[in-house]
Amino acid sequence: MSSNPKLEDNLRAAILAKPDALLDDKDLMQALVNANEQARGDNVIDLRGIAMQRLEARLDRLEDTHRSVIAAAYENLAGTNQVHRAILRLLEPVEFEDFLRVLGQDVAEILRVQRITLVLETTALMDDPAIDKLGGTLTVVEPGFVDQYLTYDRGGPARGVILREIQKPNQRVFGNLAAQLRSEACLKLDLGPGRLPGLIVMGASDPRHFTPQLGTDLLSFFAGVFERSMRHWLS
Repeated sequence: MSSNPKLEDNLRAAILAKPDALLDDKDLMQALVNANEQARGDNVIDLRGIAMQRLEARLDRLEDTHRSVIAAAYENLAGTNQVHRAILRLLEPVEFEDFLRVLGQDVAEILRVQRITLVLETTALMDDPAIDKLGGTLTVVEPGFVDQYLTYDRGGPARGVILREIQKPNQRVFGNLAAQLRSEACLKLDLGPGRLPGLIVMGASDPRHFTPQLGTDLLSFFAGVFERSMRHWLS
């Protein structure tokens, strides 16, 4: 009698009925290859098997890369949809006060940030009760504040969009929420000839929400639309 184990009749019949299913099962094929190597013994080197293992490793890495690319594409699409929704909501108000309230509340919620502040430079600083009614969404500052704020942690000219982690959030910008925020996006605004610059600052409690490694195209687009809206209101 042969010492080799025999397959059960029903298992053997199932394999013969659907051999393609066996070939498509990665784990089963690996088990068969391992069994074949064990049957040959340790003194035989299977170069074809080694090559197959390397090809499988490369395939696994390729699949991981493919999944990463797909995940990044979905994340980018989700970010695009968020910014588009925020812009559409921002274009709805017909009064400036409503425009600022939408920015500080609805847009902040859509973009999943804890605070959005519009910073405007002016040569005539004053305490205006109307500003206090906006819940801190609007802050007026002296000329030069915007560029100073954008470059306080780095040299060179101020860039249009800056993403960074913050250790000591500026209370003048973020108000009573400053202590809760750990990262920010700063969007410089060109409000037109003869006007001082402005700034949108978005603050998030997650230190990784805004990092320098992230792309800035969508935020630049948001800033461009906001600039045009502000020019309309200021005119």
